[in-house]
Amino acid sequence: MRKTIISLLLLISGGVGSVYADTLALQDNAPDRYVVVKGDTLWDISGKFLKKPWRWPEIWALNKQEIKNPHWIYPGDVIVLDRSGAEPRLRLLRDSKNTGRSSGVVKMGPRVRLEELVGDAAPSIPFNAIKPFLNRPLVVDEGGLTNAPRIAAGPDDRVYFSAGDRVYAVGLSGEAGSTWHVFRPGRPLIDPDDPERKRVLGVEVDYLGDAALDVPGDVSTLHIIANREEVAVGSRLIRAEEMPFMNYAPHAPQQLVQGRVAATYGGVAEAGPYTTIVINRGSNDGLDIGSVLEAFKKPRLIKKESKDEPDRFTPPEKTGNVFVYRVFPTVSYGLVLNSATPVNIGDEVKSPE
Repeated sequence: MRKTIISLLLLISGGVGSVYADTLALQDNAPDRYVVVKGDTLWDISGKFLKKPWRWPEIWALNKQEIKNPHWIYPGDVIVLDRSGAEPRLRLLRDSKNTGRSSGVVKMGPRVRLEELVGDAAPSIPFNAIKPFLNRPLVVDEGGLTNAPRIAAGPDDRVYFSAGDRVYAVGLSGEAGSTWHVFRPGRPLIDPDDPERKRVLGVEVDYLGDAALDVPGDVSTLHIIANREEVAVGSRLIRAEEMPFMNYAPHAPQQLVQGRVAATYGGVAEAGPYTTIVINRGSNDGLDIGSVLEAFKKPRLIKKESKDEPDRFTPPEKTGNVFVYRVFPTVSYGLVLNSATPVNIGDEVKSPE
């Protein structure tokens, strides 16, 4: 069986296109080769070779445009660490059954390219961990739900509904067959950097389920497709969008970013690996899809033994990495990765060193 050796990567130190002066550090126990298996992510695979797995686009020599379209690898492919030269290289031995695979590039607009996950291709990060958030909001603009279409009644006097029930909505415009997400408003999301002024970044919303539009009108008829919680009269409707996720390669933000964790999915006190968090920074601050941030514990005031002591705080303690996968002007959604300790609301996030 003939295999084609495809060189994907530059020299590990000083590669063209690298924005870092320091050498990319290999893991102490980096293997000589690794066979890709189903379920691998590019982040996980890179972590077997690199101490900072998010830096794999650098040694793949991806430029700014290509970083939106990283090379795909598939189960059965072999990644080889070549130590024969002056500098180590990583190379890909393509499994013969994967030769000639299409990259699956789909034109979405004049300047947007979307890479579909083709078959068993390894994604950048675990797709299932972020799938629920790709076309459902976690945070909406203040007042965004107030003017949204609402469920006004059911076929009887009930006020709660579940899958299969018919409901009626007002303020809704759309075509029959369209899908709508059902939400109820939650609490205002206060910017942790500005607690005194009570700057509201948006409003957290609770996802209740999905509904399909059957008959449009001044009073529209829908039916509940599925629900995770009971849908009530007064629940708001937001039209379901196509999933916008692009399998971008991880990269450092183009400018220095410093922010904080503003919320965690589900309101949990501690966010562990593969938990979605909301960051109080967005595209206005230089974040884009694929940006990687490092998370640090919020400094804690050390208890004094006398009032004459100065205020002292615990030093920064890194808790993990955050992969940004959905970006709005003032907030972003990020997935917690490589977390050794939980990430909490108020913890700091910043561009990686």
